[in-house]
Amino acid sequence: MIEIREVTKRFGTIVAVDNLSFDVHPGRVTGFLGPNGSGKSTTMRCMLGLDRFERGTTRFDGKQYRDIDKPMFQIGSLLDAGYVHPARSGRNHLRWMAASNGIPGSRVDTVLETVGMTAVAKRKVRGYSLGMRQRLGLAGVLLGDPHTLILDEPANGLDPEGVRWIRDVLVALARQGRTILVSSHLLAEISLMADDLVVIGRGRLIEQGPVSQFIDRYAERWVRVRTPDPAVFAGILERAGGRYRPHGRDGIDVQGLAIERIGELALQSQTLLHELSPQSESLEEAFLQATADVQEYQSGAPSLPPPPGPPSGPSPSGGR
Repeated sequence: MIEIREVTKRFGTIVAVDNLSFDVHPGRVTGFLGPNGSGKSTTMRCMLGLDRFERGTTRFDGKQYRDIDKPMFQIGSLLDAGYVHPARSGRNHLRWMAASNGIPGSRVDTVLETVGMTAVAKRKVRGYSLGMRQRLGLAGVLLGDPHTLILDEPANGLDPEGVRWIRDVLVALARQGRTILVSSHLLAEISLMADDLVVIGRGRLIEQGPVSQFIDRYAERWVRVRTPDPAVFAGILERAGGRYRPHGRDGIDVQGLAIERIGELALQSQTLLHELSPQSESLEEAFLQATADVQEYQSGAPSLPPPPGPPSGPSPSGGR
């Protein structure tokens, strides 16, 4: 289990992390979310002793990182996949990591196969794509078979197959009882893999808890109804206290009434239903709603310049 308690980190006069506290539980994938500049990467660096913070504690199963004997066997971290000597091969990079941490050399081939890098393991890292570097970084994370994983944007540069692969790997590792904290801007992927969320803005905690709880709190929900005569049923729902908006030719989206109540009204009025289903905004919409006041950059509606007019001067036919 990871415990962060009242951590504060400043860079000069800028408060990057502000009295931040949260927990990351074993057996679950915890998504670590926040706008750009919210302090996610700084928090992870503080957890791993890479940045000194002025106040607070960070503990892994009750221990600070600096007090853990052979940390690669306990905690695997990937904060920047680019920090690899470019003249080394991928395999030699992992062999160096294994040798310097007392990890058997046989483990190198195991993790290379796990991340799908066996065929390119002898190539120099300078020739790797960003996605290949990410996979190599993940191999390094898994090298000591740790029970805790801390990953900052692990899907960065991966193709769709690789994104799905990292999702499946992290979920499988969590189901083995490991503690996993993953930061990502790919909110659709987080919604598919994460059990819990920690959401921060400007270094402060906004929300912590299960994904479903976060969406319930910040996302809009409604019930979609499809029926051959939506106008008539909409009137029945409105008289019962519901609000609605049209959806397509035969649909209405209803708020203010539970789905069970809508079903009862349909039965009582003998209304034929083709669809009765709960709907919700995405995690992305919930995230934008929750962080609206702490976004570092606010984007307006995109605007494009008007298209250029016809060229001036005489026409090809001499102006006639």
